[in-house]
Amino acid sequence: MFRLQRRLRLQSGAPLHAAAWLGVHKLASVQKAVSLPPKQMQSLLYPFSGVEAYLHRSVDRTQFKLFHPSVEDMVTAEKLFCSSPSHRIDYYVSAERLDHAPVLKPPEVCFIGRSNVGKSSLIKALFSLTPEVEVRVSKTPGHTKKMNFFRVGKAFTIVDMPGYGHRAPRDFVDMVEPYLYTRKNLVRTFLLVDGSVGLQHADMIALEMCEETRRPYVIVVTKIDKCGTGVLLTNLLNLQDVLKSQTTSCFPQPFLISSLSYWGIYLLRCFITHVTGSTRLKDTSLSPPETGGSRS
Repeated sequence: MFRLQRRLRLQSGAPLHAAAWLGVHKLASVQKAVSLPPKQMQSLLYPFSGVEAYLHRSVDRTQFKLFHPSVEDMVTAEKLFCSSPSHRIDYYVSAERLDHAPVLKPPEVCFIGRSNVGKSSLIKALFSLTPEVEVRVSKTPGHTKKMNFFRVGKAFTIVDMPGYGHRAPRDFVDMVEPYLYTRKNLVRTFLLVDGSVGLQHADMIALEMCEETRRPYVIVVTKIDKCGTGVLLTNLLNLQDVLKSQTTSCFPQPFLISSLSYWGIYLLRCFITHVTGSTRLKDTSLSPPETGGSRS
């Protein structure tokens, strides 16, 4: 463990000036996570490990471990979420309709989900190493009314989409569906599901919409810190049943996330940089040959 921590410090280069850490969450960096006790570190980096022990031994765990990068891979991915003069990370623009969206060349990923599922909080956590990036988070459901574009240097773009369901914009369908169908540089859609309540009717409609586009997407299970292990496992296994029986374009592994406790944030960062072609995994022993949206 000590050798791992030393190697990570060497890989990360010069430490940030103290002033640069103002406003940065104490667990924003992988380096902070690996300094914790092994069990706590494991849960932060690979959240499924925290609930795996409660699963019956007859349950197949393979689908939950398809994307399993090394800690070194996570460190490499993390660097792309740190802004610098040559790699600027910023909020770029908002758009109410697809014809108002900027024409951008880098690969793009977008986040969709029910209002109050935690989209903006998740994006804020992803960008926590660059706290000057303004990601507005509201306690009022339906706060995001537009498509918000965030540029991560020249590497990729992250898009925060309006929430569906309660207090969703009236033109949500006109705004989101055309984007999912026609955005040429969209490489992955992340569909967020509240882990404390599981799949809702509105989520199933969104899932069907993602399937109809025939473009790769991923399920992100949020707020895993808001419920007990039993509730989370029940919702997770129900979700897996749906993925196996009703989807063909969804990556089989759901990503477990807590934007408050930072469980799974490092893993998701790594997946984003991987699917956008920004990083190449060094340790692929637990990863499929192609981590696209299909099961191939």
